[in-house]
Amino acid sequence: MSKREFQTEVNQLLQLIVHSLYSHPEIFLRELISNASDALDKLRHLTLVDDAYKSVSYSPRIDLELDEEKQTLTIADTGIGMSEEELVSNLGTIARSGTKNFLSQLSGDAKKDSNLIGQFGVGFYSAFMVADRVEVISRKASEAKASRWTSDGQTGFDIEQAERELPGTTVVVHFNEEGKQYANSWRLQEIVKKYSNHIAFPIYLTYDKSEWNEAEKKSIKTRTTEQVNAASALWRRPKSELKDEDYKELYKSIAGGWDDPLFWFHTKAEGSLEYTTLFYVPSKAPLDLYHSDYKGGVKLYVRRVFIMDDSKELLPQYLRFIRGIIDSEDLPLNVSREILQQNRIVTSIRTASVKKILSELKNIATNQPEQYQKFIAEYNRPLKEGLYSDFGNRETLLDLIRFKSTKVDCLTSLADVKSRMKEDQKSIYYITGGAESLLRTSPLLEIYRKKDLEVLILDDEIDEIVFSGVDKYADIDLKSVNKTSASEDLKDEAEPDKAEALKPLLEKIKTTLGDRVKDVRVSVRLADSPSCIVSDEEEPSMKMQEMLRAMGQKDIPAPKPTLEINPDHEIVKKLLARPEDEVAKDAAWLLLDQALLMEGMPLEDPASFVQRLNRMMSLSI
Repeated sequence: MSKREFQTEVNQLLQLIVHSLYSHPEIFLRELISNASDALDKLRHLTLVDDAYKSVSYSPRIDLELDEEKQTLTIADTGIGMSEEELVSNLGTIARSGTKNFLSQLSGDAKKDSNLIGQFGVGFYSAFMVADRVEVISRKASEAKASRWTSDGQTGFDIEQAERELPGTTVVVHFNEEGKQYANSWRLQEIVKKYSNHIAFPIYLTYDKSEWNEAEKKSIKTRTTEQVNAASALWRRPKSELKDEDYKELYKSIAGGWDDPLFWFHTKAEGSLEYTTLFYVPSKAPLDLYHSDYKGGVKLYVRRVFIMDDSKELLPQYLRFIRGIIDSEDLPLNVSREILQQNRIVTSIRTASVKKILSELKNIATNQPEQYQKFIAEYNRPLKEGLYSDFGNRETLLDLIRFKSTKVDCLTSLADVKSRMKEDQKSIYYITGGAESLLRTSPLLEIYRKKDLEVLILDDEIDEIVFSGVDKYADIDLKSVNKTSASEDLKDEAEPDKAEALKPLLEKIKTTLGDRVKDVRVSVRLADSPSCIVSDEEEPSMKMQEMLRAMGQKDIPAPKPTLEINPDHEIVKKLLARPEDEVAKDAAWLLLDQALLMEGMPLEDPASFVQRLNRMMSLSI
């Protein structure tokens, strides 16, 4: 026997699980059964595709054995099993990089924290909520020897050789005071039916069954073994046979959480390709939604044989929040991740699945608007990513995404914005470039307010990247008010005369500012402010340029905005009449600096700005 220490993170994890999730300790059985099911899935696949495993006897089952006298529960499977090295690696360390994030996500809210267990793949450790000692005896399917792992969850773990007649894994839970409530056959059956009824393998419970003996006039206990789950592939059954509770049970088994899904889409396709899909939308966004190492949430089966559960090829990245199952009749059993990327069948299933998901979301948006608002609160941003990557479904995505607006308090659709357009309105307008509060007070919106034109507030940091490539919704142009082209819709007959009258001032300001600006021109978009900055159509905005440099793109040139000035503003009129002197130069710089500040941009030389401002204040006081 050898004594080993836990990895540091495991020590922390065990303490947090035991102390944070006390109100839902029954989760331990769901997690251990789920692990057993995964082990059976993996062995079944290997016996079909790997010559090294084809001779292995495969009789899939999960056995629960309750010993009320010893206060123990044994969970055994006939799955792939683990070698001694794998026992140490899987149960003594945290292998997946994202799992470390589990530690920082725990909130102390037991119900919320219990959802994390399934998401982060640390379910085995939940056994220590109900046990003061856990034994794991495992024999890998390709090996003759077995090993035993034993731990109290506090002082590390022991590893020694053991005996196991067949390949697979046995977990023995020695109940503590908290766990003794589960040394009860009725309670165990209740938990299995609640969380694991649709595990695809039979689950048997061996226990002492009490039956009344009429002859002896007393209850007699008989050691009994009964199957306690349905063991059916629920997704292959007709929808007419299934109740909402059936779908919710399977979702909790797949997603490893407690919350019900927002909705689900169950489809059986027949024809040139045969497959079944069952997709769920979680009620809360997965915690790794914006992590680069996010785990795919769709399990792939081939003719009910589990193939993989973390493939990112089955759905596009922007739908990575979807959980569920794809079961194909046509894929080969030995399909690999590399084959998935090129496989025509997978491509067809993926294309049809995306259209089905988006179509169902569109129906929900139309018929269940309150439910759809819950969806948008969690998943509006991933849908926006789809605009950038899924050109074929862009029109549908534009209908599904919701926007903040200067016209309504709630989020709105482009269809609704279009319905509110004025008769002579040429485009749908939007503004990007910072926080919502900053955008709503931007000088760029002044003329739109004056003309009572709606403008969409796109305050997400990805909005400018995404919408720079979207120029139309249906037959209507989409235009950014940050760009010079948007002003073309606002031109009036007096503009040429105003530009001509201000030409001397424009030239003086441009000379003063030099290469800090690309151009200085008369604005048609300002009503109350004296100046603003805009970018040319092909250029990223000032805010976007700043963000790109912050992301490490050092080759982004120093921004050169176009400065627009309001010909009707009192300051501009006074400057036009003023001779070129130091005051006029200070005013020119202040027109640029205040426009930059209103866009949320840092000033290149704050000290000079303060000096100019002080000089101007001195003149006015």
